[in-house]
Amino acid sequence: MDYKIRNCEEKDLEDLVKLCAAHAEYEKGEFDPTGKVEALRSGIFGEPKRLNCWVVESNGKVEGFATYTIDFSTWDAASFLYMDCLYLNESIRSKGIGTEIMKRIQVVAKEKNCVNIQWQTPEFNALAIKFYVGLGSTGKQKMRFFMKP
Repeated sequence: MDYKIRNCEEKDLEDLVKLCAAHAEYEKGEFDPTGKVEALRSGIFGEPKRLNCWVVESNGKVEGFATYTIDFSTWDAASFLYMDCLYLNESIRSKGIGTEIMKRIQVVAKEKNCVNIQWQTPEFNALAIKFYVGLGSTGKQKMRFFMKP
């Protein structure tokens, strides 16, 4: 399969929002695209840069993405890389792309002197859990809460 993983460009933002919607649907979540192009533009390309984003392009079409931030852990008193999203359209899954993205994430975490890499996936996402465990990662049970400001 011919693909490339590259930095997100402003021209990709509408495709990125569509992929976010597909990701939310896949994870049985809600998604409202209103204002997302502008908000992602600010987060990815604004100053200060708040979000790092790679897209996966296959046959000239954006088919997946990964996003991450560098955060600070109180418990570890050290930086960690938080992978916010990793999503690939079904047509490009199981082709080694997710593994390549995770290897690149590890490289960034090492370059940034991160103590670890963190992410989450729903308990029902058996394929993702199998993939992540197969990479040698371990899971911790926690419940994530949301509250409006």
